[in-house]
Amino acid sequence: MSHPASRRPPSPPPLPAMTAAAHAVPRPGEGKRGESGYLGYLLRQAGAANRLRMERTLGDLGVTSPQFVVLTMLGAYPGLSNADLARLALLTPQTVSVIVANLEKAGSIRRQPHPVHGRIQNIVLTPAGAALLATCRERALQNEAQLRAGLTEQEEQVVRRWLAGLARGNESESGPAEHGAVLE
Repeated sequence: MSHPASRRPPSPPPLPAMTAAAHAVPRPGEGKRGESGYLGYLLRQAGAANRLRMERTLGDLGVTSPQFVVLTMLGAYPGLSNADLARLALLTPQTVSVIVANLEKAGSIRRQPHPVHGRIQNIVLTPAGAALLATCRERALQNEAQLRAGLTEQEEQVVRRWLAGLARGNESESGPAEHGAVLE
């Protein structure tokens, strides 16, 4: 007779074999990565896809998406400080410092002393930086055209208002339907 403590419980039955399809991760636009997914996830997924397209579009120019954003902000608002750039570009101050150093090394930007505050340096595009930005913009506009493909002008404006509202943090007050358009 065996000792009760030495008996092992019976092993559970083996799990049914899983097919490859049961473990397949849905592609972007399918399942929870599609129209039934969380809006926040879909925004993040779309942003990542757009960033990848931009990286591929600008890669041969030696410009990353964050560098393009910094160049764009400096083109629109010359004389920004590193801190201003970080806020506008939605990047950390540390990341902006690295980007600014690399763009300066490449001759695309120049730092100049702030007229009043000695510790602050204003950053401006150099002529080479302005030319690089113009080339990047041409390519970015092609990407923008792909983003707008299939949208009417009215639908595009609804999407733009909605995204801008989300960025302002007040979209709960006015969603796309309140702007008089329905996206299908």
